[in-house]
Amino acid sequence: MTAIAPFVAANVDASAADQALHLEIHFKVMGLLQAKPDMSQRQMAKALGLSLGKTNYCVQALLKKGWLKLQNFSGNANKQAYAYLLTPEGIANKAQLTTRFLQRKQQEYVLLKAEIEALQREASSALQSHQTQP
Repeated sequence: MTAIAPFVAANVDASAADQALHLEIHFKVMGLLQAKPDMSQRQMAKALGLSLGKTNYCVQALLKKGWLKLQNFSGNANKQAYAYLLTPEGIANKAQLTTRFLQRKQQEYVLLKAEIEALQREASSALQSHQTQP
């Protein structure tokens, strides 16, 4: 094994984690827009706890992928009024992301539950040994 192999493996893991986070943000943005298509990017950023720049980058990526389309309300007095609509491809991809997100959260739940049970056993054991000492 070369000296670079651990670095490459760590980078692959970090890249996978970055990709998962990226997809999670896309999932959340699409969910917000599906519920409220006229939501501004500033409102999305606030709801997601993201910067406005990161939110804009995500929206632009979704538009570029063809998962979202932008509709302008030309009849509106506010010429800046837009709605973000999920395209049929966006709806299909959101369904896939929903499934992946749910699977990941279920895996996290199982691991967290096991960790909590281990900590409870450890705390109980420590308490019992402390009580039995003279």
